[in-house]
Amino acid sequence: MAASPPVVVVTGANGLVGAAVCRALVARSAQVRAVVRRAGSAPALDGVTEHVGQFAEDAFAREVTAGADAVVTTVHPMGSPREAQLRVAVEETPALARAARDAGVARFVHLSTAGVYDRSPGVGDIAEDGPLLPEGSGAYPDTKNAADAALAEIGGLTTVLVRPPAVLGAGETSVWNTLRPRAVADGDRRTNPAQTWAWVHVDDLAAFVADVATGAVATADDPEQGPVPGRATPVNVAGEPATWRDYLGTVTGALGVEPEWTDEPVWTGRLLTDRARRWGWAPRVSLAEALGELREGLAPRG
Repeated sequence: MAASPPVVVVTGANGLVGAAVCRALVARSAQVRAVVRRAGSAPALDGVTEHVGQFAEDAFAREVTAGADAVVTTVHPMGSPREAQLRVAVEETPALARAARDAGVARFVHLSTAGVYDRSPGVGDIAEDGPLLPEGSGAYPDTKNAADAALAEIGGLTTVLVRPPAVLGAGETSVWNTLRPRAVADGDRRTNPAQTWAWVHVDDLAAFVADVATGAVATADDPEQGPVPGRATPVNVAGEPATWRDYLGTVTGALGVEPEWTDEPVWTGRLLTDRARRWGWAPRVSLAEALGELREGLAPRG
């Protein structure tokens, strides 16, 4: 008898990353419970069922995680006041994780960020044991670090803390394809061109998350080989090396404005992805393809 398809809960299923994760899961024959706050906003895909509600509310969390094999969390109100970000980080996301653990969910995959790392000038290359930013570095890194720490304290749950850098991909809510270019158009175009610009395409990120969530990546006692059972395992995902000359040069070129290059000290290391690669992942979208998509999305519509 064939095994039943895995059931995976995805929060923030209407967002850039959440929707891409839903697509990747469906491509792997998973049944997806897409959690959204607004009815009719989940991806309209075969295998996806929409669940409207607040994912941290006790009754809803128990209902949506019952019988699930994995949970993927993509929600973080970036740009919101610190209090709102902190609530999601240390109250709501851990509440969902505890509900998942109590429901017997095998995998809890949390979208963290490479923004938790200290990427000061001179730091060098950064693996998963790299230095984290200290408290007081800003609302976003502070609260994302707090979320990772809170999830690591939940025993008995196999948790994967996925840490992507800048996520490229077309979409109205895309920070790097839509929102940041608007800021560049408004005059925010000053940086050192040699500064490292770590990135990953949303499709490659979603493919990794889907493989982890569906169990294609086996657990292991050694985090270099796979998620550690019953513990939280961080893992970096990033595309090929790039600099701010690549990104900002593409954006300013597409917008027809000039960048403002500086020579202040900057981080020039790499975000190391050896762990993810040992887990069987490799990015497929090249820098040229990702920047081409970015450029095309910014081209004037005639």
